[in-house]
Amino acid sequence: MRYLHTMVRVTDLEESLDFYCNKLGLREVDRHDHEAGRFTLVFVAAEGQEDCALELTYNWDPEPYGEGRNFGHVAYEVEDIYATCRQLMDAGVTINRPPRDGKMAFIRSPDNISIELLQKGAALAPAEPWHSMDNTGTW
Repeated sequence: MRYLHTMVRVTDLEESLDFYCNKLGLREVDRHDHEAGRFTLVFVAAEGQEDCALELTYNWDPEPYGEGRNFGHVAYEVEDIYATCRQLMDAGVTINRPPRDGKMAFIRSPDNISIELLQKGAALAPAEPWHSMDNTGTW
């Protein structure tokens, strides 16, 4: 068995691509428009990890999606969790669970998909403003 991808439904494809590609740093690796089924699949992945893609499914006919906590989250390892969170905050992304421990943070996509960011290797030493920052919303 081999992991292929995780699928999340998105309500605004362009807003989601801006989030996942421009802000989070993933890149689009594949796209399929299915006219008969009226949906588009876009696969995004971290550089060098194209075989571990996230599938963004955009249904052309709008429908509301509930926020299913049973989905859990998508996790990505980062080189410097503090720099990554600073870059995301500067881009307007809310850090829902700051990296107070130097190891883990959570953010949410425009469609409220919970994304865990994990520090590569050992935890970084606690640092401000992260160490004193409260949680925002749910994650």
